[in-house]
Amino acid sequence: MSSSIAFFRGEFMAVEQANISIATHALNYGTGCFEGIRAYYNATRRQQYIFRMAEHYERLLRSCRILRIEIPYSVAELCQITVELMKRNAFQQDAYIRPLAFKADLVIKVTLEGIEDAFGVFVVPFGEYLPLDGIRAMTSAWQRIDDNAVPARAKVTGSYINTALAVSDAHAAGFDDCIFLNSDGHVSEGSAANLFMVRQGVLVTPPITDNLLEGITRQSVMQLAKEAGVEVAERHIDRSELYVADEVLLAGTGVQVVPVVEIDGRRVGRGGQGEITRRLQQAYLACARGEDVRHQDWLIAVE
Repeated sequence: MSSSIAFFRGEFMAVEQANISIATHALNYGTGCFEGIRAYYNATRRQQYIFRMAEHYERLLRSCRILRIEIPYSVAELCQITVELMKRNAFQQDAYIRPLAFKADLVIKVTLEGIEDAFGVFVVPFGEYLPLDGIRAMTSAWQRIDDNAVPARAKVTGSYINTALAVSDAHAAGFDDCIFLNSDGHVSEGSAANLFMVRQGVLVTPPITDNLLEGITRQSVMQLAKEAGVEVAERHIDRSELYVADEVLLAGTGVQVVPVVEIDGRRVGRGGQGEITRRLQQAYLACARGEDVRHQDWLIAVE
């Protein structure tokens, strides 16, 4: 990352120069929002593809609306900035793009009003966030933050302490990741990814009103499943349903599509990657790398 180029306060610069003060409002109070966007490098074509970039920036602007942050760019302009940033970095490998909007004044005051906003983007080489062949997860003792406390549908920087606490406990207990329950005791999502389970051939996922992020990968997986003839249902999921599910998987920009093979010490299905998960993972990665002509509209090529 130290040698990469960033975009900050309207200019392209070395990432090491894109700095903020220790007194910055967002650093002190978590008053920022962000996105995570993947870019996939197709080595055969020697081509980099940015996956569903416009949808990510649309969600960023929705997060900004909730936090009363003003970004002086349209979705189209944000996409143009990001493509230029990718050209300047010229990574010939998979990469992760991090746009960040935040309250930038140097002030001690807990509010969202009357404070300067700032925006920046940086990019880093990025491989697998979790093993694609399967992970072990535990149900977290930490409850997923309720939407009436911190908006779940906004990617708020400060809210990720909820994730950090939960996933750190999972790692300390020897697991790869954790699963959040909401205030009603229903399954919400993984530490940083949406959750699906398969029961009797139906792909089931919690509704967006169960305190989960409105995931772009989630929507992609649901569409790919329907195209493959798999029935998709959105409904509440009980914790114990995960123990008797045929398959469980996580889906998100960072994790991509990952099977969960064990939950709370209980084997999921046969303890390996299930058939529906395998098909969805293959379909997702084929689309992301530009190998599936059906969803070229999901990609923006970096020429």
